[in-house]
Amino acid sequence: MERPHSNLYLGGLCLLLNRGTRSRPAFDMVMDAIGGGIRWLQLRDKEASRLQLFKTARLLRSLTRANDMTLIINDYPDIALAVDADGVHLGQDDLPIGQVRRLMGDKILGVSTHSLEEALEAQRAGADYIGFGPIFETTTKDAGSPKGVDAIREILRHITIPVVAIGGIREETLGDVLQTGVSAVAVASGILEQEDLTKAIEVYVNIIRGQEKEKKGGGSAPPQTPLQGDQSP
Repeated sequence: MERPHSNLYLGGLCLLLNRGTRSRPAFDMVMDAIGGGIRWLQLRDKEASRLQLFKTARLLRSLTRANDMTLIINDYPDIALAVDADGVHLGQDDLPIGQVRRLMGDKILGVSTHSLEEALEAQRAGADYIGFGPIFETTTKDAGSPKGVDAIREILRHITIPVVAIGGIREETLGDVLQTGVSAVAVASGILEQEDLTKAIEVYVNIIRGQEKEKKGGGSAPPQTPLQGDQSP
């Protein structure tokens, strides 16, 4: 029997602002994202200098605060604190979770995981949520071979904090991922490489809302207009 879809975490959709998939200035992309109904932004940039990243994060903090959105900064607790972001997201090679928790206090602390062992350790160490993946093939981040949706189900049997699925999630596979019971999905190129960013986000948001409505007995999910030219993971 399929596990019931869990409560959505931070609106159910995280937009990853990754340098490799940003074809326009961050400000313009975030304004379009706001129009599409996004509630959670995550800034990930391993190429920018720390000063450049700080300046971008500071700009995004102003935009997200004005629009009641959550902002998470990848990898750098000091920059997250400097701009008063809502939290930080750590990789497996970043500072230990316990040390970062002492710095961040009660701010959100997420951790990327790629196995059940890593997920259990992140939960034990005090993470607020885990990212798990890659679920499908992706060119955005080198995190090993695709795990598939069955791996999400295995994770959910052992993890009680919110689980965010990541990696190659596109419009046509979003429903299958949500049916596993994940609390949210994180998407980068599947949205950012679309010509109409606002429309792309609206499609994802409507699918998530439709799945949630169906779970609660409010009817089936509404039909969606396919995104055009979505060849990216």
